[in-house]
Amino acid sequence: MFKKFDNTPFLIAGPCSAETPEQLLEIARQLAPQGIDLFRAGIWKPRTRPGAFEGLGAKALPWLREIKAETGLKTTIEVANGNQVYEALKFGVDVLWVGARSTVNPFSVQEIADALQGVDVPVLVKNPVNPELELWIGALERIAKAGVTRLGAVHRGFSTYSKSKFRNAPYWELPIELKRRLPDLPMICDNSHICGNREDLAEIAQQALDLQYDGLMTEVHCCPDEAWSDAKQQVTPFRYNEIIQSLIVRRESTDDTVFSDNLEQIRHKIDEIDLEMLNLMARRMRLAEDIGRIKRKNNITILQTARWNEILERGFAQARERQLSEDFVEKFLNAVHQESIAHQRQVMDKNLVA
Repeated sequence: MFKKFDNTPFLIAGPCSAETPEQLLEIARQLAPQGIDLFRAGIWKPRTRPGAFEGLGAKALPWLREIKAETGLKTTIEVANGNQVYEALKFGVDVLWVGARSTVNPFSVQEIADALQGVDVPVLVKNPVNPELELWIGALERIAKAGVTRLGAVHRGFSTYSKSKFRNAPYWELPIELKRRLPDLPMICDNSHICGNREDLAEIAQQALDLQYDGLMTEVHCCPDEAWSDAKQQVTPFRYNEIIQSLIVRRESTDDTVFSDNLEQIRHKIDEIDLEMLNLMARRMRLAEDIGRIKRKNNITILQTARWNEILERGFAQARERQLSEDFVEKFLNAVHQESIAHQRQVMDKNLVA
């Protein structure tokens, strides 16, 4: 359901929260002509701290049913327990989604899955708050085992302590790995929750489409500055349309043989470099083992902080000269360092000194 075959993204849009019937209807009326696929609205809002607006609950469900009747828009909401599933289905909600705070808790996901037994309604599962791919996959598996056949994943970013311009760090490598493991699973990007602001919505949406995502989930409000929740990341229907119209949707493949031949030649060169890098890494790890033997003989610790700082600083300087990002080089050197430590430990743990 969440994959479209006309090379256009599957679009989910609507307010963070259902506030009044007038607010919902006004937004829906402005979005309907734009051809969105699902109208979203928060009914039950899990909030970080008490006192914040936590949604109107089942009271707002009839409003969504009326919107569907008037505009023809299909609707979707978040559910966090079995009772909310029952209430949503009773009022004809078309698609359910499991939120990040629920995905992180297998007990909550299982309760939702139990409520979905025998009801093959489409379900989207957002990534867990913390960057754990197995939790995300586990939640999808629990919903699938309930008999749900129309499943999709929503990438909304991950909590992090590091400073970032984003509300939730994208950590693109995690949804990319999910797509590798489950290539037929539709992937939707929640650019609103990744950004936490209006200014970067188009940038994140374009990046998602460039990574072959199937669609976008964006928060849209008729008066964003007056929204009862997440005001900073919502846009007007007019601005939403501008963002969608600005996006470039690229093809997955082409029949152009010149393109295919050129791409294959370049990929062959990359494969050769990758092999060369692996051979170099193998040589490096053998040297790390030599260091481990010397350290063991002289009763020296594996970790040498001063040496590690020296490697990092030199790597950053060399990265700038070669137009490589410091973030990439830090991740690369960290991975190499951890592998080196593992090889040294194997040597240090041996009973005999080489």
